[in-house]
Amino acid sequence: MKTKKFNPFLTSGYHSPAYFCAREAETEKIISALQNGTNVSLISPRRIGKTGLIQHIFYRIKERDKNAFCFYIDIFSTQNLLEFTTTLGKAVIGKLESKPQFIMKRVAGFFKSFRPLFSFDAKTGMPTVSLDIQNEQAQNSLQEIFMYLKNSDKAVYLAIDEFQQITEYPEKGIEALLRSYMQFLPNVHFIFSGSKKHLMDAMFSSANRPFYQSTQKVNLKEIPIDSYRKFALSLFSKYKKKLPAEVFDFIYSSLQGHTWYVQFILNQLFALNKTYYSIPDAKEAIYDVLQEESATYKTYCEIITKGQLNLLRAIAKEQNVKSPFEQSFMQKHGLKAVSSVKLALKSLIDKTLILRDENGFYYVYDRFFSLWLRNFSNF
Repeated sequence: MKTKKFNPFLTSGYHSPAYFCAREAETEKIISALQNGTNVSLISPRRIGKTGLIQHIFYRIKERDKNAFCFYIDIFSTQNLLEFTTTLGKAVIGKLESKPQFIMKRVAGFFKSFRPLFSFDAKTGMPTVSLDIQNEQAQNSLQEIFMYLKNSDKAVYLAIDEFQQITEYPEKGIEALLRSYMQFLPNVHFIFSGSKKHLMDAMFSSANRPFYQSTQKVNLKEIPIDSYRKFALSLFSKYKKKLPAEVFDFIYSSLQGHTWYVQFILNQLFALNKTYYSIPDAKEAIYDVLQEESATYKTYCEIITKGQLNLLRAIAKEQNVKSPFEQSFMQKHGLKAVSSVKLALKSLIDKTLILRDENGFYYVYDRFFSLWLRNFSNF
Protein backbone atom coordinates (compact mmCIF):
# COMPACT_ATOMS: atom_id res chain seq x y z
CA MET A 1 0.00 0.00 0.00
CA LYS A 2 1.43 3.35 -1.06
CA THR A 3 1.83 6.02 1.56
CA LYS A 4 0.13 9.26 0.58
CA LYS A 5 2.63 12.02 -0.08
CA PHE A 6 2.67 14.75 2.52
CA ASN A 7 1.57 18.15 1.26
CA PRO A 8 3.20 20.87 3.42
CA PHE A 9 0.61 23.50 2.48
CA LEU A 10 -2.02 22.56 5.03
CA THR A 11 -5.58 23.73 4.41
CA SER A 12 -6.91 22.48 7.74
CA GLY A 13 -5.49 21.49 11.10
CA TYR A 14 -2.07 22.22 12.51
CA HIS A 15 1.10 20.16 12.18
CA SER A 16 4.08 22.02 13.63
CA PRO A 17 5.86 25.40 13.42
CA ALA A 18 7.68 24.21 10.28
CA TYR A 19 4.41 24.40 8.34
CA PHE A 20 3.04 27.52 9.97
CA CYS A 21 3.69 30.84 8.24
CA ALA A 22 4.88 33.93 10.10
CA ARG A 23 2.66 35.39 12.87
CA GLU A 24 5.68 35.63 15.22
CA ALA A 25 4.66 39.02 16.60
CA GLU A 26 1.03 37.99 17.17
CA THR A 27 2.12 34.72 18.79
CA GLU A 28 4.43 36.38 21.30
CA LYS A 29 1.96 39.19 21.99
CA ILE A 30 -0.84 36.78 22.84
CA ILE A 31 1.32 34.39 24.89
CA SER A 32 2.76 37.31 26.87
CA ALA A 33 -0.72 38.68 27.59
CA LEU A 34 -2.06 35.30 28.71
CA GLN A 35 0.90 34.48 30.93
CA ASN A 36 0.69 37.90 32.53
CA GLY A 37 -2.93 37.45 33.53
CA THR A 38 -4.66 39.24 30.64
CA ASN A 39 -7.24 37.48 28.51
CA VAL A 40 -7.24 38.08 24.75
CA SER A 41 -9.95 38.84 22.20
CA LEU A 42 -8.76 37.74 18.75
CA ILE A 43 -10.74 39.17 15.85
CA SER A 44 -10.55 38.58 12.11
CA PRO A 45 -12.70 37.44 9.19
CA ARG A 46 -13.06 33.69 8.75
CA ARG A 47 -10.24 31.87 6.94
CA ILE A 48 -7.58 34.45 7.77
CA GLY A 49 -5.96 31.98 10.17
CA LYS A 50 -7.34 32.41 13.70
CA THR A 51 -7.66 28.70 14.43
CA GLY A 52 -4.20 27.89 13.10
CA LEU A 53 -2.73 30.72 15.16
CA ILE A 54 -4.46 29.47 18.31
CA GLN A 55 -3.08 25.95 17.76
CA HIS A 56 0.37 27.42 17.13
CA ILE A 57 0.14 29.42 20.36
CA PHE A 58 -0.87 26.26 22.24
CA TYR A 59 2.10 24.43 20.72
CA ARG A 60 4.48 27.15 21.92
CA ILE A 61 2.88 27.24 25.39
CA LYS A 62 3.29 23.47 25.74
CA GLU A 63 6.93 23.79 24.68
CA ARG A 64 7.54 26.16 27.58
CA ASP A 65 5.31 24.46 30.12
CA LYS A 66 4.76 20.71 29.73
CA ASN A 67 2.19 20.80 32.54
CA ALA A 68 -0.08 23.37 30.88
CA PHE A 69 -3.47 22.27 29.57
CA CYS A 70 -4.77 23.81 26.35
CA PHE A 71 -8.36 23.48 25.13
CA TYR A 72 -10.06 24.74 21.98
CA ILE A 73 -13.82 24.80 21.42
CA ASP A 74 -15.77 26.19 18.47
CA ILE A 75 -19.24 27.37 19.50
CA PHE A 76 -20.40 28.53 16.05
CA SER A 77 -23.06 25.81 15.88
CA THR A 78 -24.32 26.21 19.45
CA GLN A 79 -27.78 27.71 19.82
CA ASN A 80 -28.19 28.21 23.58
CA LEU A 81 -26.55 28.03 27.00
CA LEU A 82 -27.18 24.30 27.31
CA GLU A 83 -25.29 23.55 24.09
CA PHE A 84 -22.45 25.86 25.15
CA THR A 85 -22.20 24.12 28.52
CA THR A 86 -22.25 20.66 26.95
CA THR A 87 -19.57 21.61 24.39
CA LEU A 88 -17.31 22.99 27.11
CA GLY A 89 -17.91 20.04 29.43
CA LYS A 90 -17.04 17.46 26.78
CA ALA A 91 -13.82 19.33 26.00
CA VAL A 92 -12.42 19.63 29.52
CA ILE A 93 -13.99 17.14 31.96
CA GLY A 94 -11.61 14.29 32.71
CA LYS A 95 -8.71 15.85 30.79
CA LEU A 96 -6.94 17.39 33.80
CA GLU A 97 -6.19 14.12 35.58
CA SER A 98 -3.10 12.10 34.80
CA LYS A 99 -4.43 8.58 35.40
CA PRO A 100 -7.82 6.98 34.65
CA GLN A 101 -8.43 5.97 38.27
CA PHE A 102 -7.95 9.59 39.37
CA ILE A 103 -10.51 10.75 36.80
CA MET A 104 -13.32 8.62 38.19
CA LYS A 105 -12.52 9.51 41.79
CA ARG A 106 -12.27 13.26 41.29
CA VAL A 107 -15.03 13.78 38.74
CA ALA A 108 -17.57 11.51 40.43
CA GLY A 109 -17.43 13.53 43.64
CA PHE A 110 -17.23 16.95 42.06
CA PHE A 111 -20.29 17.46 39.87
CA LYS A 112 -23.70 17.74 41.54
CA SER A 113 -25.93 19.16 38.80
CA PHE A 114 -25.21 16.28 36.40
CA ARG A 115 -23.27 13.04 36.28
CA PRO A 116 -20.61 12.67 33.55
CA LEU A 117 -20.48 9.18 32.06
CA PHE A 118 -17.09 7.84 30.99
CA SER A 119 -15.94 5.21 28.55
CA PHE A 120 -12.30 4.36 28.03
CA ASP A 121 -10.43 3.56 24.83
CA ALA A 122 -9.26 -0.06 25.00
CA LYS A 123 -5.89 0.73 23.40
CA THR A 124 -4.93 4.09 24.90
CA GLY A 125 -6.92 4.02 28.13
CA MET A 126 -7.93 7.61 27.49
CA PRO A 127 -11.41 8.65 28.63
CA THR A 128 -14.32 9.83 26.53
CA VAL A 129 -17.02 11.72 28.39
CA SER A 130 -20.72 11.90 27.59
CA LEU A 131 -22.97 14.39 29.32
CA ASP A 132 -26.69 14.43 29.98
CA ILE A 133 -27.32 17.95 31.22
CA GLN A 134 -30.91 19.08 31.48
CA ASN A 135 -31.86 22.54 30.27
CA GLU A 136 -32.81 23.75 33.74
CA GLN A 137 -29.42 22.61 35.02
CA ALA A 138 -27.33 24.46 32.41
CA GLN A 139 -26.41 27.49 34.50
CA ASN A 140 -25.40 25.51 37.60
CA SER A 141 -23.62 22.93 35.47
CA LEU A 142 -21.61 25.63 33.73
CA GLN A 143 -20.54 27.09 37.06
CA GLU A 144 -19.45 23.63 38.23
CA ILE A 145 -17.36 23.12 35.07
CA PHE A 146 -15.54 26.39 35.66
CA MET A 147 -15.01 25.49 39.32
CA TYR A 148 -13.63 22.14 38.17
CA LEU A 149 -11.04 24.03 36.11
CA LYS A 150 -10.24 26.39 38.98
CA ASN A 151 -9.88 23.69 41.62
CA SER A 152 -7.51 21.69 39.47
CA ASP A 153 -4.78 24.25 40.25
CA LYS A 154 -3.42 23.57 36.74
CA ALA A 155 -2.47 26.23 34.24
CA VAL A 156 -5.37 26.09 31.77
CA TYR A 157 -5.60 27.90 28.44
CA LEU A 158 -9.09 27.90 26.92
CA ALA A 159 -9.84 29.25 23.45
CA ILE A 160 -13.50 29.84 22.62
CA ASP A 161 -13.89 30.35 18.87
CA GLU A 162 -16.77 32.31 17.33
CA PHE A 163 -17.41 33.77 20.77
CA GLN A 164 -19.88 36.33 19.37
CA GLN A 165 -22.32 33.42 19.00
CA ILE A 166 -23.34 33.88 22.66
CA THR A 167 -25.13 37.11 21.66
CA GLU A 168 -27.56 34.94 19.64
CA TYR A 169 -28.60 32.75 22.58
CA PRO A 170 -32.26 33.14 23.64
CA GLU A 171 -31.40 33.33 27.36
CA LYS A 172 -31.00 36.82 28.79
CA GLY A 173 -27.83 38.02 30.48
CA ILE A 174 -25.46 35.39 29.06
CA GLU A 175 -22.55 37.83 28.74
CA ALA A 176 -22.93 38.92 32.37
CA LEU A 177 -23.25 35.30 33.51
CA LEU A 178 -20.10 34.17 31.73
CA ARG A 179 -18.17 37.21 32.89
CA SER A 180 -19.19 36.55 36.51
CA TYR A 181 -17.86 32.99 36.29
CA MET A 182 -14.72 33.71 34.28
CA GLN A 183 -13.30 36.69 36.18
CA PHE A 184 -12.48 34.65 39.29
CA LEU A 185 -10.44 31.90 37.65
CA PRO A 186 -6.80 32.95 38.17
CA ASN A 187 -5.38 29.76 36.67
CA VAL A 188 -7.59 29.81 33.55
CA HIS A 189 -6.50 32.02 30.65
CA PHE A 190 -9.01 32.77 27.88
CA ILE A 191 -8.75 33.51 24.18
CA PHE A 192 -12.09 34.79 22.87
CA SER A 193 -11.89 34.64 19.08
CA GLY A 194 -14.51 35.75 16.61
CA SER A 195 -15.09 36.53 12.96
CA LYS A 196 -17.86 39.13 13.20
CA LYS A 197 -15.90 42.24 13.97
CA HIS A 198 -18.81 44.56 14.75
CA LEU A 199 -20.23 42.12 17.31
CA MET A 200 -16.86 41.35 18.90
CA ASP A 201 -15.94 45.05 19.06
CA ALA A 202 -19.26 45.84 20.73
CA MET A 203 -18.79 43.09 23.31
CA PHE A 204 -15.30 44.14 24.36
CA SER A 205 -15.30 47.89 23.68
CA SER A 206 -18.75 49.11 24.79
CA ALA A 207 -18.80 50.54 28.31
CA ASN A 208 -22.24 49.08 29.04
CA ARG A 209 -21.24 45.47 28.24
CA PRO A 210 -19.94 42.97 30.85
CA PHE A 211 -16.70 42.16 28.99
CA TYR A 212 -15.80 45.86 28.52
CA GLN A 213 -12.02 46.34 28.58
CA SER A 214 -11.51 42.85 30.01
CA THR A 215 -9.12 41.69 27.27
CA GLN A 216 -6.18 42.69 25.17
CA LYS A 217 -7.55 43.06 21.65
CA VAL A 218 -5.69 41.55 18.70
CA ASN A 219 -6.95 42.13 15.15
CA LEU A 220 -5.55 39.51 12.80
CA LYS A 221 -4.79 40.69 9.26
CA GLU A 222 -3.49 39.05 6.10
CA ILE A 223 0.04 37.69 6.27
CA PRO A 224 2.33 40.28 4.60
CA ILE A 225 3.35 39.27 1.09
CA ASP A 226 7.10 39.26 1.82
CA SER A 227 6.74 36.88 4.75
CA TYR A 228 4.32 34.60 2.93
CA ARG A 229 6.47 34.54 -0.23
CA LYS A 230 9.57 33.55 1.73
CA PHE A 231 7.65 30.78 3.51
CA ALA A 232 6.11 29.38 0.31
CA LEU A 233 9.26 29.44 -1.82
CA SER A 234 11.25 27.83 0.98
CA LEU A 235 8.79 24.94 1.34
CA PHE A 236 8.70 24.28 -2.40
CA SER A 237 12.49 24.32 -2.44
CA LYS A 238 12.68 21.90 0.50
CA TYR A 239 10.83 19.35 -1.63
CA LYS A 240 13.00 20.02 -4.71
CA LYS A 241 10.35 22.11 -6.43
CA LYS A 242 10.71 25.60 -7.88
CA LEU A 243 8.05 28.25 -7.38
CA PRO A 244 9.24 31.56 -8.86
CA ALA A 245 8.52 34.68 -6.83
CA GLU A 246 6.38 36.17 -9.60
CA VAL A 247 4.10 33.12 -9.55
CA PHE A 248 3.54 33.44 -5.82
CA ASP A 249 2.92 37.18 -6.19
CA PHE A 250 0.33 36.50 -8.87
CA ILE A 251 -1.53 34.08 -6.56
CA TYR A 252 -1.32 36.45 -3.60
CA SER A 253 -2.60 39.46 -5.54
CA SER A 254 -5.37 37.48 -7.29
CA LEU A 255 -6.72 36.35 -3.91
CA GLN A 256 -5.89 39.61 -2.14
CA GLY A 257 -3.66 37.86 0.37
CA HIS A 258 -6.54 36.05 2.10
CA THR A 259 -4.70 33.26 3.90
CA TRP A 260 -6.84 30.17 3.32
CA TYR A 261 -7.43 30.88 -0.37
CA VAL A 262 -3.73 31.50 -1.05
CA GLN A 263 -2.86 28.37 0.93
CA PHE A 264 -5.38 26.28 -1.00
CA ILE A 265 -3.91 27.22 -4.38
CA LEU A 266 -0.38 26.56 -3.11
CA ASN A 267 -1.64 23.16 -1.95
CA GLN A 268 -3.11 22.45 -5.40
CA LEU A 269 0.08 23.49 -7.20
CA PHE A 270 2.29 21.43 -4.90
CA ALA A 271 0.12 18.36 -5.60
CA LEU A 272 0.90 18.56 -9.32
CA ASN A 273 3.56 16.18 -10.60
CA LYS A 274 5.88 19.04 -11.51
CA THR A 275 9.14 20.52 -10.29
CA TYR A 276 8.75 23.97 -11.86
CA TYR A 277 5.67 26.20 -11.87
CA SER A 278 4.56 29.11 -14.05
CA ILE A 279 1.84 31.75 -13.94
CA PRO A 280 -0.26 29.71 -16.42
CA ASP A 281 -0.08 26.83 -13.92
CA ALA A 282 -1.40 29.12 -11.18
CA LYS A 283 -4.15 30.42 -13.47
CA GLU A 284 -5.22 26.90 -14.33
CA ALA A 285 -5.31 25.89 -10.65
CA ILE A 286 -7.55 28.85 -9.81
CA TYR A 287 -9.70 28.27 -12.88
CA ASP A 288 -10.22 24.62 -11.89
CA VAL A 289 -11.44 25.68 -8.44
CA LEU A 290 -13.87 28.17 -9.95
CA GLN A 291 -15.26 25.50 -12.27
CA GLU A 292 -15.66 23.04 -9.40
CA GLU A 293 -17.49 25.64 -7.29
CA SER A 294 -19.56 27.06 -10.16
CA ALA A 295 -22.76 25.20 -9.23
CA THR A 296 -22.51 26.45 -5.64
CA TYR A 297 -21.92 30.02 -6.76
CA LYS A 298 -24.86 29.86 -9.14
CA THR A 299 -27.02 28.80 -6.21
CA TYR A 300 -25.79 31.80 -4.21
CA CYS A 301 -26.88 34.05 -7.07
CA GLU A 302 -30.31 32.40 -7.27
CA ILE A 303 -31.18 32.90 -3.59
CA ILE A 304 -30.57 36.65 -3.53
CA THR A 305 -32.53 39.42 -5.23
CA LYS A 306 -31.52 40.94 -8.56
CA GLY A 307 -30.58 44.18 -6.81
CA GLN A 308 -28.36 42.35 -4.35
CA LEU A 309 -26.70 40.39 -7.17
CA ASN A 310 -26.01 43.58 -9.14
CA LEU A 311 -24.37 45.16 -6.10
CA LEU A 312 -22.43 41.98 -5.35
CA ARG A 313 -21.05 41.90 -8.90
CA ALA A 314 -20.18 45.59 -8.76
CA ILE A 315 -18.17 45.19 -5.55
CA ALA A 316 -16.49 42.06 -6.94
CA LYS A 317 -15.40 43.94 -10.06
CA GLU A 318 -13.89 46.76 -8.01
CA GLN A 319 -12.48 44.26 -5.43
CA ASN A 320 -12.65 46.88 -2.66
CA VAL A 321 -15.23 49.66 -2.44
CA LYS A 322 -15.04 52.49 0.05
CA SER A 323 -18.27 54.32 -0.79
CA PRO A 324 -20.89 52.14 -2.52
CA PHE A 325 -23.40 55.03 -2.37
CA GLU A 326 -21.30 57.45 -4.43
CA GLN A 327 -22.93 58.46 -7.71
CA SER A 328 -19.81 57.64 -9.76
CA PHE A 329 -19.76 54.03 -8.48
CA MET A 330 -23.51 53.58 -8.87
CA GLN A 331 -23.58 55.00 -12.40
CA LYS A 332 -20.58 52.91 -13.49
CA HIS A 333 -22.33 49.69 -12.47
CA GLY A 334 -25.92 50.58 -13.35
CA LEU A 335 -27.12 50.84 -9.75
CA LYS A 336 -30.08 53.14 -9.24
CA ALA A 337 -31.60 54.43 -5.99
CA VAL A 338 -29.33 54.92 -2.97
CA SER A 339 -32.06 53.52 -0.73
CA SER A 340 -32.18 50.22 -2.64
CA VAL A 341 -28.36 49.95 -2.60
CA LYS A 342 -28.37 50.48 1.18
CA LEU A 343 -30.96 47.73 1.66
CA ALA A 344 -29.06 45.38 -0.65
CA LEU A 345 -25.77 46.06 1.13
CA LYS A 346 -27.27 45.37 4.53
CA SER A 347 -28.73 42.09 3.33
CA LEU A 348 -25.44 40.97 1.76
CA ILE A 349 -23.59 41.79 4.99
CA ASP A 350 -26.17 39.89 7.03
CA LYS A 351 -25.64 36.89 4.74
CA THR A 352 -21.82 37.28 5.18
CA LEU A 353 -21.41 37.56 1.42
CA ILE A 354 -19.96 41.05 1.88
CA LEU A 355 -17.60 42.13 4.65
CA ARG A 356 -16.22 45.51 5.64
CA ASP A 357 -12.58 45.73 6.65
CA GLU A 358 -11.11 47.93 9.37
CA ASN A 359 -10.38 50.68 6.82
CA GLY A 360 -14.02 50.86 5.80
CA PHE A 361 -13.71 49.02 2.47
CA TYR A 362 -16.42 46.57 1.41
CA TYR A 363 -15.41 43.35 -0.36
CA VAL A 364 -16.77 39.93 -1.32
CA TYR A 365 -15.77 37.63 1.52
CA ASP A 366 -15.23 34.45 -0.53
CA ARG A 367 -12.22 35.31 -2.71
CA PHE A 368 -12.96 32.52 -5.19
CA PHE A 369 -16.57 33.69 -5.48
CA SER A 370 -15.31 37.20 -6.12
CA LEU A 371 -13.19 35.97 -9.04
CA TRP A 372 -16.11 33.95 -10.36
CA LEU A 373 -18.35 37.02 -10.26
CA ARG A 374 -15.77 38.93 -12.29
CA ASN A 375 -16.37 36.39 -15.09
CA PHE A 376 -13.88 33.64 -14.51
CA SER A 377 -14.06 32.48 -18.13
CA ASN A 378 -11.82 35.44 -19.00
CA PHE A 379 -9.45 34.83 -16.08
